Amino acid sequence: MDTESAWKNYTDEDLASLEKLASDYIDYISENKIEREFARAAIRDAEAAGYESLAAAYREGRRLRAGDKVYAQIHGKAVILVHIGRRPLEQGMNILGAHIDSPRLDLKQNPLFEANGQVRLDTHYYGGIKKYQWVTVPLALHGVVAKKDGTVVDVVIGEDASDPVFCVTDLLIHLASAQMGKNGSEVVEGEDLDVLAGNRPLVLEASATEGADGPDGAAATKEPAKAFVLQLLREKYGIEEADFLSAEIEVVPAGRARELGFDRSMIIGYGQDDSACAYTSMAAQLAIDTPERTALCVLVDKEEIGSVGATGMASQFFENVVAEVMELAGESGDIRLRHALAASSMLSSDVSAAFDPAYASVFEAKNTAFLGCGLVFNKYTGARGKSGSNDASAEFVATIRRIMDDAHVAFQTAELGRVDAGGGGTIAYLPARYGMNVIDSGVAVLSMHSPWEVTSKADLYEAYKGYVAFLENDR
Repeated sequence: MDTESAWKNYTDEDLASLEKLASDYIDYISENKIEREFARAAIRDAEAAGYESLAAAYREGRRLRAGDKVYAQIHGKAVILVHIGRRPLEQGMNILGAHIDSPRLDLKQNPLFEANGQVRLDTHYYGGIKKYQWVTVPLALHGVVAKKDGTVVDVVIGEDASDPVFCVTDLLIHLASAQMGKNGSEVVEGEDLDVLAGNRPLVLEASATEGADGPDGAAATKEPAKAFVLQLLREKYGIEEADFLSAEIEVVPAGRARELGFDRSMIIGYGQDDSACAYTSMAAQLAIDTPERTALCVLVDKEEIGSVGATGMASQFFENVVAEVMELAGESGDIRLRHALAASSMLSSDVSAAFDPAYASVFEAKNTAFLGCGLVFNKYTGARGKSGSNDASAEFVATIRRIMDDAHVAFQTAELGRVDAGGGGTIAYLPARYGMNVIDSGVAVLSMHSPWEVTSKADLYEAYKGYVAFLENDR
């Protein structure tokens, strides 16, 4: 079966809608690079679209009826949007599930040190990365510092044009003969991903250092460059070195996402796995009118490290939210909850690997995704013998085909590369435990898990259209 470019069938109206979606998307992923920022922005946009806090509704014992819209969040890192449909929830829901975390570097709890006059920040990489890709790239710091007095300081350094940026240094080619002979996984070691953060020493008057036991005196004598950085952090953010113990600072590529290509048909930007699917899922959820089946958009954290923790899909967050919604809708009870979950359908909205002609040998052309050819469905992911995969049923795949064809959505099917070439997984297997129908669907990505990933505007547009069609499906 041939895969056709989605661009060939667009009208002027389609192209205008496509460009508007792409422009909004570029702004969104440029301004919300980490899960805390994405979750906060999602709640802001949901409230603007008429969503109200589920927690507040539950406290007030407010009855939920068709057309009501509520949201829930946990620890500021995961969000669920719920649009109550006309049918009882026990008959099932239509669910979009995406993740809002991305591969990156995280600062360690005790990150700051000085070595030979240079100030470095020690990191621990998060998710699957090629470590050598992160050297000599301009980097920004995003996150929070929680202080003992209960205040939380938001940190974003490196995104404004007037901000400094940071980097991980690399060995000059003239001295790299031994390094160049290493395996790719060893060219840069994890412990060598230290972020360069300063070089200027703190200079004090002689009288200030004599017998000094304050934060600057003795430190300026032993580690003057580190002392200067700490002074700047104190002055600008009110942060002491010990505050790093209760901080979550993520190191990500600095700079905005951009249009790519002479034809501006593509987008290059950080974190498109899985912002490409999370944004289009959220946009679809906010765009629909009152559906027949209750519609959910689930945006979770920690997918890149196994969906673990309180904010990952493996937690009880999703189930607890559905239980609260059902109680407020007058459908309380464990059996009803189990019926509702089992009768639901879900698109696990996650990206797929786009065919790259530079590395054609790891793809199987009949079963791969091509850039610009529409929304991608992966019946199964996993590795080797489908290990760790949710394998969607033939009947559910047929239903998805009907929904997409009826809505004139360009779509394609794919596997994640050649058998035994590697593999990967998504959150799909976790909600499938309830017995619901689940299939992976998303946007094809070039250079996945690199600092700068590439997507097609056409695929984003078709994903949005497909997600709307799925949420509105009443069968």
